[in-house]
Amino acid sequence: MNYDTKIESIPEEDALAASELLSGDDDQDRIMRRRIWVAAAIALVLMVGIWALTHLRGGSDLTDESDIQTPVVTVVVPGKTTVQGEISATGTLAARREMPVGSVGEGGEIRQVLVEPGDWVERGQVLAIVDRSVQSQQIASQTAQVDVARADAQLAQSNLERALKLVDRGFISKADVDRLTAERNAANARVRVAQATLGQLKAQAARLNIVAPAAGLVLERNAEPGQVVGGGTGVLFRLAKAGEMELLADLSEDDLAKLSVGVTAQVIPVGSNKTFTGQVWQISPVIDPDNRQGTARIALSYAKELRPGGFASATIETGAVVAPMLPESAIQNDEKGAFVYVVGKDDRVQHRDVKTGLVTADGIAIKSGLNGTEKVVLRAGGFLNNGDKVQTKLVTEKN
Repeated sequence: MNYDTKIESIPEEDALAASELLSGDDDQDRIMRRRIWVAAAIALVLMVGIWALTHLRGGSDLTDESDIQTPVVTVVVPGKTTVQGEISATGTLAARREMPVGSVGEGGEIRQVLVEPGDWVERGQVLAIVDRSVQSQQIASQTAQVDVARADAQLAQSNLERALKLVDRGFISKADVDRLTAERNAANARVRVAQATLGQLKAQAARLNIVAPAAGLVLERNAEPGQVVGGGTGVLFRLAKAGEMELLADLSEDDLAKLSVGVTAQVIPVGSNKTFTGQVWQISPVIDPDNRQGTARIALSYAKELRPGGFASATIETGAVVAPMLPESAIQNDEKGAFVYVVGKDDRVQHRDVKTGLVTADGIAIKSGLNGTEKVVLRAGGFLNNGDKVQTKLVTEKN
């Protein structure tokens, strides 16, 4: 079986175009590969150049490169500052000398109360009147007994005087004169006894009334008309002697050790914007073993804003200290305690141990470790290591 194969011929123009297209693709590939090799060569040259700059070159070029990478830190020369030490405390207001007043007599029914809390009273002023009707009758009876005794004494004196006139005439014996003299003396003694008994009754009656033992401010009243009182009734009034108040400030052992009697304190009661000036007049000799605190008693003059039992805050002065002052950001801490970074003449930081003192709103006093002339790193101390090289920026104020 014969097959005839028909082969169509490609036009000459199309064959030429196809040949040119294939040739163009090869040229683009070669150009792309050439660019890649050129880029790789440039990168290699740059890497070699950087390595050479950092490892092979010396002199001033290396120093300039190091300066570019050296961190800049802010430093300050603290000098020395006079710092007024202060301790902040809180506590309760109270009467400095509180006087409880009760019934000291035989007692009785209260007829009238003459004072109210907040009143000022003088020494001996009657605070409450107690019924004394029975005592008044006893006083009246004893007054009559005094009159009777005086009359008897006067009669005895008259009898003695008449006898003395008759003794020289022999009408009365010496023994009669002695008897009349004894009667006169006994009568005078009965007068004195009656007078003493009368005074006792008057004193007992006077003690029925409840009076102020000293001048002061009435703080509390626990007496009402109709109430029966006696020696065992309890406290009927409370007075603040001379109106003086105090703040019982609770302080730690460390703070108590910094105080002395006579230092000034500024006290602000809760609910008031007014500041009162007082003085520490007593420091507790005992520390509470439970909370490790003691009490500083701050004496205050009377003011209506100072109410016993109220709460107040105090700022107590502890004396002036001359020392370098640094902000809290400049002070670091490690297992050994506080330290700072000081920049030396070679522009390298040095670890310097310090001992901190008073903490104020302006900063922290440095008790030891600095003399005030050093350049101290203010910030970024936590990112530095001992011996690091830095560039410094000096400031004149501590922020």
